[in-house]
Amino acid sequence: MIQVFGTNKCKATKAAERFFAERSIKVQRIDLASKGMAKGELERVAKALGGVAALLDREGARAKAKGLHLLSVDAERLKQMLLDDALLLRTPVVARGTLASVGADEATWKRLADAEKQGA
Repeated sequence: MIQVFGTNKCKATKAAERFFAERSIKVQRIDLASKGMAKGELERVAKALGGVAALLDREGARAKAKGLHLLSVDAERLKQMLLDDALLLRTPVVARGTLASVGADEATWKRLADAEKQGA
C-alpha cells in the first residue's frame, strides 16, 4: 500500500492524495502533525532518497526556527531530530516498499501508482 505522510495544511500533500484518488488508488494517509514516522519507515525512505538529508525541510519555518537551515548536521543526529519532530520533514513523503519520493514529484508518484496497480 502507498503511504502519504503530510499535514492537513500542505498543498503538495493534498495534490498527492488527489493524484492517487484520480487513479482509484487507495493510500494510507499519515498526518505528521499527530504522528511521526517510525524509525524503520524513516530509514527505508531515507535509503530510497539517497540519505536522510533529503527529508529535511530546510526552508520550513520550523527548521529555520531551530537554525537547521544554516547548520550541517550529521546523518544520525538528523535522523533522530526527524523522529523527534516530524514537522521538520519535507512534505509529502510518499512511499511504497523501497520506492519513495519527497515533495511534489509526479514522475515518482506515477511509478508508485503503476507498481501498486501491478501489485509488485
